[in-house]
Amino acid sequence: MPLVGAVLGDVVRGRLDGRLPPALEASIRFHRQIDVATDAHALSRAARAGFANGARRYAGIVLDVVHDHALALDWPGEEALEAFAARAAQAVADPGAWQLASGRSAPDSDRFAELLLSYREPAGIDRALARIATRLRDPAPLIAHAAGWRDHLPAVRRDGPALLADLSSLAEAARSSVKPGAVSSAAT
Repeated sequence: MPLVGAVLGDVVRGRLDGRLPPALEASIRFHRQIDVATDAHALSRAARAGFANGARRYAGIVLDVVHDHALALDWPGEEALEAFAARAAQAVADPGAWQLASGRSAPDSDRFAELLLSYREPAGIDRALARIATRLRDPAPLIAHAAGWRDHLPAVRRDGPALLADLSSLAEAARSSVKPGAVSSAAT
């Protein structure tokens, strides 16, 4: 599946109705399935319960970014994080897929790689949460509830490997269900 769909899954809204190449739609759909599975996972539900009542509305957003931080800190891949960031940045820099899917210009690959790598640093997480907050009608509550994200990091780092293993099993099952040749190697 195209790597760009892993990013566009957070950008493209609404129904996937065949207006995009099939491999790209499949990748965006897969991203959405992983998001749903993550939200429904017992470890994610327990982590959201660790937020105060008023903050639970924003807990999923905050935890998603904290998981990205933990993943960057404890990168499990055989490929170095820097190499992955460069490869992912090249994938999202394809203006055709990006513009077709989102109606916006593709990001600069060097800046996108820097953005991915910034998730290793607390300041990068603070910037990411501030960026996300600007997309909300009222950003103040997210900013207020996200201020304590560091308090959740130890549990996320502790539980992350088990959550990642379960999501990897889901991903493997999804890959196994794709018919050979359904996604061209040029699209990945």
